[in-house]
Amino acid sequence: MSDAPVNSTPKRFIAGAVCPACSETDSIKMWNVDGVPHRECVKCGYADTLDARGNSVPKELPTRVNVSGLKPKAADPNVQAVQFFPNPKLKKPSE
Repeated sequence: MSDAPVNSTPKRFIAGAVCPACSETDSIKMWNVDGVPHRECVKCGYADTLDARGNSVPKELPTRVNVSGLKPKAADPNVQAVQFFPNPKLKKPSE
């Protein structure tokens, strides 16, 4: 049994297509998965999905919220807070 997605077409190179990331010509291959067009550059690895008008659909950027396994960095103990302008509401207690 193959691992190909259902209703997918073979990947085909698009003559004259220019990669939006590396600007190489004739390096873009395209294919459809369930009627949704996808493209990928064989030179730099850029890949995206296209909408009905042929515009690129941006992928969600990886963040600590949508990627599992990312742990927050520990605070640097040598970092100190700096106040550039004196705030009259934060007066030091008189000694």
